[in-house]
Amino acid sequence: MMVRLQKVIAASGVASRRAAETMIREGHVTVNGKIVRVLGTCIDPSKDHVKIDGRHVQPTEPEVFVLLHKPPGYVTTMNDPYGRPTIADLVAKVKVRVFPVGRLDYDTEGLLLLTNNGTVAQACVHPRYHVPKTYLVKVSGVCTEEEIQNLQDGIALDDGMTAPATIRKSGKAKANSWLELTIHEGRKHQIKRMLEALGHRVMRIKRIRFGPLDLGDLPVGACRFATDAEANALRAIAHRTTKPRKVRARASRSDLQSSKPDRDTGPPRVRQTNSPAKRNSSSKGRKARPASGNVRRSGRVVKGRGRTRTREG
Repeated sequence: MMVRLQKVIAASGVASRRAAETMIREGHVTVNGKIVRVLGTCIDPSKDHVKIDGRHVQPTEPEVFVLLHKPPGYVTTMNDPYGRPTIADLVAKVKVRVFPVGRLDYDTEGLLLLTNNGTVAQACVHPRYHVPKTYLVKVSGVCTEEEIQNLQDGIALDDGMTAPATIRKSGKAKANSWLELTIHEGRKHQIKRMLEALGHRVMRIKRIRFGPLDLGDLPVGACRFATDAEANALRAIAHRTTKPRKVRARASRSDLQSSKPDRDTGPPRVRQTNSPAKRNSSSKGRKARPASGNVRRSGRVVKGRGRTRTREG
C-alpha cells in the first residue's frame, strides 16, 4: 500500500507532519539511499527504507479500513483448515494484514468490513453500542402485519428475547417477499432463526449497510478502501464508546463548610407564632418589656427565661 512520505515519518513518531515536510524540503530524508525533496512522494512502508540524517525510521503499519462485497459461498475467515474459499482470496491486493469485523454466514452476501484497528472493530460488533446492520431478506410466503409487528417487538428464541428490530416490506414476488430488516445484535444465524420462528424460510440474505457504511454499487466480489469520511465515522464510533465517564467528586467537609453563608450575611430569623400575643390591659402606661422569645399558646407561656410561669388569658 502506497503512503505519502511525510505521513510515514509522522506516524513513526519522529516529528509532526509539518516538521516532516520541512525535513524533506531541506534534504534530510532519504528513501532507499536517495535524497527525496519532493513533497507528496509516495512509498511502500513494507518495502522502502526511510532514513533521516542517516538514522533509520521504523514505519508503523498504516490504519486500514476495507469494504468488501462478499459473495455467497465464501467463509468469513482469513484461513480455513477445510480448504473452503475464504475472504482472504478477495482482498489479496491489500498488503496490510487485516481481519473481518463480525461475520457473514457462508451463504450470506453483502457488505463486510475488514480492518487492522482492533478498537474500532470491537466497538462495531459489541451489542452494547447499538451499531445498526441492515439486510435485504428474501423469505418464503408473505409476512403479515402482525408478524412484522412481532419482529419489531422482539422474538423469543432459545437463547432469549431478541432486541426490537426495524422492518419494512421491500418487494413482493408471486410466492415470496422481500423485507428490509435492521438489527444491532449479532447472534448466530439470528435473522434465519427469527423468521423461521414465524414459519417463514429464509431464501437469501444480503447486507446492504453496516453502521455508517453503505454497500452502494460495489460489484460482487470486489473491495475498496474506505473514504476519509467513512474512516472518520468509524473512528467516531470508537471515540464515542470509549469516552471516560465523568465521576462526581465527593464533597469534603471543608468544602461543605465553606459553602455555608456567613451568619452576618443573611437576615435574622423571625420566630413565627400560631396565635398573636395578647396585650395585658394592666400594662398600660408602663414601659414595654423586651420580647424574650417565648411562645404563647392559648394564653400560656410554655417556657420562660430561667423560669416557668403561667398566665391565664
